[in-house]
Amino acid sequence: MWVRLLIGAMLMVLVASGCTDEDPERPAGSGQDRASPTQSPTPTETSPPPPHPVSLRALMQREYNGRGLKLGRVLASTETYRQRRVTFRSGKLRISGVLNVPRGSGPFPAVVLAHGYIDPDIYVNGQGMRRELDWLARRGFVTLHVDYRNHAGSDDDPQADSNLRLGYTEDVINAVHALRKWDGPVDDERIGLAGRSMGGGVIYNVLTVQPGLVDAAVVFAPVSSNTVDNFNRWIRRDPSRSGIAQRIMRRHGAPEDKPGFWRNVSPRTYFDQVTEPILIHHGTSDDSCPIRWSRRTEAALERAGADVTLRVYPGEEHAFGPQWPLAMQRTTRFLRSELS
Repeated sequence: MWVRLLIGAMLMVLVASGCTDEDPERPAGSGQDRASPTQSPTPTETSPPPPHPVSLRALMQREYNGRGLKLGRVLASTETYRQRRVTFRSGKLRISGVLNVPRGSGPFPAVVLAHGYIDPDIYVNGQGMRRELDWLARRGFVTLHVDYRNHAGSDDDPQADSNLRLGYTEDVINAVHALRKWDGPVDDERIGLAGRSMGGGVIYNVLTVQPGLVDAAVVFAPVSSNTVDNFNRWIRRDPSRSGIAQRIMRRHGAPEDKPGFWRNVSPRTYFDQVTEPILIHHGTSDDSCPIRWSRRTEAALERAGADVTLRVYPGEEHAFGPQWPLAMQRTTRFLRSELS
């Protein structure tokens, strides 16, 4: 009798030990802990809870239907390309942008551009990456500059800030789909991404949410791949933005109180999803986005097995000045190689 009781007690301990909480440093649903799609749940297993609606996991489960790219009026015409104002659909929203199309029959490789932070109240169509838009079009790339929701001629999303601007990620993903569905001279198999500052963070999000969507990505002076760094630097510690900071923390919790939520909105958490090569440009004198952020991002991507190159520019500041042409020459070589 005592032997059976002892065995029963041991079995209860073993069962209990199998019901521990998941690793607190890795959110459920990240690339390394998802079950194989060929596995079927056993009768004793339960389905994981749905992701928080404001999270990268939620964006991973969303269907994207970017479409309806419409050409507007001609904004510029050069010897190498023609520039037009455009709109396309991002879910229920209409998003505006600027499209440069090289002269010739094509098809041409394409690059979708994600600009950095500019107050939407003063932002105008195509602002933020005009130099890159022009440079790449002159070298044979179709370039689509996305204005994002709440910017220029785009539709409004009143929850954009409270949702940590994850809607910008949706807009860039849908821009790629809209380009592919357009009947213009775009090579559907050769599309890349480029982003600056905040737009670099948008690009990191896209690469984790939609691996395989594009062929390569370039970021200039990007924000941190840990969203807590960005929230603390530009929202929480800025007295002029205390109102939005409080709204965000009331809704989602402060980073120190709700670390799980903040991990799920940080692309670094999901770098094991990234399948595309990434080129990062960063100056050592950047006092807006410190270069240590890109060094940490590079290290995290390498640990996750991603193909990443960090190019460092001694003395260069956030906006890039004297060494911008060198950065663009490297960008052109990288895109031509990866989009070949």
